Amino acid sequence: MRCLTRVVILMLLVLPAALNAQEAPDSGAESVMDSGNQPSALVTEQDVRDHVETLKEPLYNPFIERYLVDEVKALRTDMERQRVEMIQQITDRELKVANSSISYATDTVTYFFYLIAAASSILLIVGWSSIREIRDRVQTIADEKVGRLVEEYEERLERVEKELLRKSRIIQENQHELEVTNAVQSLWVKATQETSWEQKIRLYDRILELRPDNAEALTYKADAALELNQHQWAISLCNQALTLDPDSGHAYFQLACAYADLGASRIALDYLKKAVTISDEYREQARQEQRLLSLSQEPDFMSVLTQQDAEEAGKEA
Repeated sequence: MRCLTRVVILMLLVLPAALNAQEAPDSGAESVMDSGNQPSALVTEQDVRDHVETLKEPLYNPFIERYLVDEVKALRTDMERQRVEMIQQITDRELKVANSSISYATDTVTYFFYLIAAASSILLIVGWSSIREIRDRVQTIADEKVGRLVEEYEERLERVEKELLRKSRIIQENQHELEVTNAVQSLWVKATQETSWEQKIRLYDRILELRPDNAEALTYKADAALELNQHQWAISLCNQALTLDPDSGHAYFQLACAYADLGASRIALDYLKKAVTISDEYREQARQEQRLLSLSQEPDFMSVLTQQDAEEAGKEA
């Protein structure tokens, strides 16, 4: 998601410059003269947001959105492949170090054996001990050391194998998570473009099959159910969303709309208060929502809608 957000922001930053270039193709010479006297304006994130708010038509078509999704998917796939290659290289180096250590230990033991053999030959000449006793003792010592080294490196290899299995499992889980994320993102794009509420509900159901704990999908499904006048179903979906996310302002707002349609004005007003407490953006939505017009008879309704304006006026005063 971070990569996708960055790509979208980059496209938004480039778009104003492209639009300005298309609207004023004949002012190139004057722009060049003015650029020497005035500093170039930097496009800030706030400028991009203001530009997006003033758009009268969709910024991207489905082909561009699909292209962005494919680019993000390719980028993540390349990152996963590089990670696997890095783990493989680290493992190969560890195995090379282990083999070198074993070879070094074996050579050391062999040289030590030759040294003992030479010393025993000298001692045999002077009559201190027999060659058989020296050979047996050297063989015993060599076997003990080689055995300890073999056990130590077997343990190391076993740890390396377990670590490889663990990392392979993590890579598989990440790959599955990436596929699910791409599928969910594609379904969200289709849902925003769909005009049929029944088809929207089917798309939200597919999202919930992939992400059963997605409270946002439940609230948008409740919104579609309200459009189909399925009020009890919408209320049930909002309650499920609040079980997953108690701070879901969208769920409270949909509950307010549902109970307003059912004539339960007080209950609807209580849920609306909770929604605007979580986010002030629902205050503006409440002013424009036709379903909440029935709450205008409630004495607290206007105070809920004008509370933010009163607070801002008090701060200015």
